[in-house]
Amino acid sequence: MTILPEERAHGALGGLFIGDALAMPAHWYYNRETLLRDYGPIRHYLAPRNPHPDSILWRSHYPSPGPGYDILHDQRPFWGQRGIHYHQFLAAGENTLNLKCARLLLVSLNERHGYDPDNYLRRYVRFMTTPGNHNDTYVEEYHRHFFTRLAGGLPPHRCGVPEKHVGGLVGIVPLVARYRQDHEGAAAKAQAHLALTHRGPRMSAAAAVVIDILLRVMAGTSLRDVLEEEMATQRSPYFGHPFRKWRDKADADVIGGHLSPACYVEDAVPAVIYLAWKYADDPEKGLIANAHLGGDNAHRGALLGAFFGADQGIKAFPDRWVAGLYEPVPDLL
Repeated sequence: MTILPEERAHGALGGLFIGDALAMPAHWYYNRETLLRDYGPIRHYLAPRNPHPDSILWRSHYPSPGPGYDILHDQRPFWGQRGIHYHQFLAAGENTLNLKCARLLLVSLNERHGYDPDNYLRRYVRFMTTPGNHNDTYVEEYHRHFFTRLAGGLPPHRCGVPEKHVGGLVGIVPLVARYRQDHEGAAAKAQAHLALTHRGPRMSAAAAVVIDILLRVMAGTSLRDVLEEEMATQRSPYFGHPFRKWRDKADADVIGGHLSPACYVEDAVPAVIYLAWKYADDPEKGLIANAHLGGDNAHRGALLGAFFGADQGIKAFPDRWVAGLYEPVPDLL
C-alpha cells in the first residue's frame, strides 16, 4: 500500500503525541516491578496517580527568577515534597509539557505559514508565564535555565544553555514534518529551533540523527531499511552498538543493562533506535514495550512514535490511541 508523504508527516506528528501520552503515567519509574504494580500492563491511556515511588521532585527547588517570570505558578507548593508524581494533574491521554510546547510550534507554523522563531519565542514566553495554561507539575531544567536568563536581561534567542536531555528533541519533529521536501532546509530550521533552548554539540549531533531518519523515512524508505543501513555504515556513534546481538534479549536487559533508561541523549537515542528497529513491524507492541521500560519513557516514546508514524502513517497506531488523545493530533497546514 502506497503511503503519501503528507500521510507520513501526519503519522509522525500523531506518533509524537501518542508515544508520550501512553508512557506519561509511568514516566521516570525506575523500579519496573513497582511500575507494573501501580499501572499493570499499559495498553491504554492511563491517568497518573500519587504517590510516585521513584519521584525525586522532593530534591528540586526553583525560586521565581523575578516578577513576570514565574513558570511554576500553582504547582510550586508540590516542589520539595516526597512522592509527588511529575504529571499528577494530567488526564489520561494528555501530553507532558515538552509536547505542549511542540503544539505551540505547530500553531505558529500554521498561522505564520512557515517557521518564525521570534513568533514561537513570544508564544513560548507567554504560555509559560501565564498561570493556568497547563497542569503539568514538572518543569524540565531547560525551561528553568531559559527563564532565569530571560529574567536576567538576555534576549529570548540567547536564553538557551548547553543541554543533554532527550526531551529537547521532541520539539524538532514538527519542523522536520513541515519542511520534509527540503532536506537541507528542514535540518537547518530544526537545528536552529533546538538551539533556542538546547545548545551544544551533544544535542546537535543527536538531533542530526533524528532528523536524518525522519526525512529519509518520510521520503519513502522503510524505517527498518534506514536503520539497518546506518547500523552497517556506523556513520554516527549513535549506531555504534551491537543492536543485532541484542535482538533476542529481553528489552529490560538492553535498556537498563546495556543502555541507561534515563534522559541523556547518549543512551536515550540509541534506545529509541533499538526499539524502532526491533518493533518496526509492530508499532503498537513497540510503544507498549517502551512504556514498560520506565526512565524517560515519555520522551523516548515520543520519538519512537514519530519514527513509526513516519514509516506507516497514522494507521500505525490503534484507533483507540488516536481517538483517545486528550488533544487531537494537530493538522500541519
